[in-house]
Amino acid sequence: MSKTSIIGAYNTKFGAFVQKNRETGEIKDTKSFYDLLEEAGRGALEDAGISAKEIDGIWIGSCSPSKFINQEHIGPLGLEVAPEDLQFVPTTRTEGACASSSVALYNAAFAIESGRFKRVLVIGIEKMNTLPTPGVTHALACSSFWPDEGAHGMTFPGLFAELAKGYMAHHNYSLEQMQEMFAHISALSYKNGFENPLAHFSKGAPPHRLGLDDPQKILDLPETGKGSNPYIAYPLRLHDCSLVSDGAAALVLAPTDDAKKISSRAVEISGIGMASDRLSEKQRGNLYELTAGKMAVQRSFAEADISIDDVNFAEVHDCFSINQILTTEALGLSKQGQAGFDYINQRFGPDDLCPVNLSGGLKSKGHPVGATGASMHALAYKQLVGEPIGMTPEKKEPEIGVVFNVGGSGATNCVSVLKRIK
Repeated sequence: MSKTSIIGAYNTKFGAFVQKNRETGEIKDTKSFYDLLEEAGRGALEDAGISAKEIDGIWIGSCSPSKFINQEHIGPLGLEVAPEDLQFVPTTRTEGACASSSVALYNAAFAIESGRFKRVLVIGIEKMNTLPTPGVTHALACSSFWPDEGAHGMTFPGLFAELAKGYMAHHNYSLEQMQEMFAHISALSYKNGFENPLAHFSKGAPPHRLGLDDPQKILDLPETGKGSNPYIAYPLRLHDCSLVSDGAAALVLAPTDDAKKISSRAVEISGIGMASDRLSEKQRGNLYELTAGKMAVQRSFAEADISIDDVNFAEVHDCFSINQILTTEALGLSKQGQAGFDYINQRFGPDDLCPVNLSGGLKSKGHPVGATGASMHALAYKQLVGEPIGMTPEKKEPEIGVVFNVGGSGATNCVSVLKRIK
């Protein structure tokens, strides 16, 4: 079976593109959903060096645009990237919570591998900051199992707190041990993110001004007051949580055989692993690992014919610090129960054999949920073609990267192996 390759990618700046009036509560949009979508799509086409006329399919991943911006029927908006050239091209919108655009990428790859499509544009997008915080919380909670979770006030910090508590209990770790692990993870995310000019928390952002690339400074933050690090959902604190961000990312795909001929910057999607678990946490077998995530890793690695020892860097879904631990262990970068200690011992930085989240991850780069999967793939692509945005691996020029994107609290797991074609 012929595989699919990425031949171009683009990532918008991530951030909160609104103006908020603290007195009236009014929120004014400064860069719209539509602006972001068009910027990403046009940027990816330009990066690939192809005309919009060559695109014969568009897939868009977006989590909850109807709740965030009152817009459904997202697929046809892809035509606005180049209306004259793209009119009548088939479009599809996918949803998989925070993995929405990885699902879009996979469906686009499957379409190419079916032989029906030759050039496909994939866009991931979310505009979250036009809602006040309670609205954002509700929109995201709709990706939980509503009858047992969202309807009873369970939020995503709360759902991942359950995973953290399950992990603590299974491994018999104290709160102090977990907080030290989390602080080192967050500090590494901030340190890497400061060097990413597209990150929500790039240089000049509050964590940079406060020196929070030092884990001890995170541990020393007060629990209350200005500049505090309060509990959001025990045992997760503010700096264990990813950002509410606006942004988009896009990729151009082609069959690998064609990609080799038309581009000197082709990166093959050599392995795709997707595995789903029960949506309700109560219905799963355990809450101390990503069981379906491990299955996704196995499937992706088997298809690509690699082991974790072959991987030069990884982008993992650190929506909360506990999930960086769980994804690191599911990949096999750490033994079970040991990832947090590996982070404490300063593994997985740029000087490691397999750096993790050189982009800054979701806690620093930002987490516009529908855009996250596409963004992770776009920045991994840039690493592999020698055009890194931000930090780079120090040991060697990377040839193989892995993306591990998670939707919901571990229900949708997408693992991609990306290989540079030379």
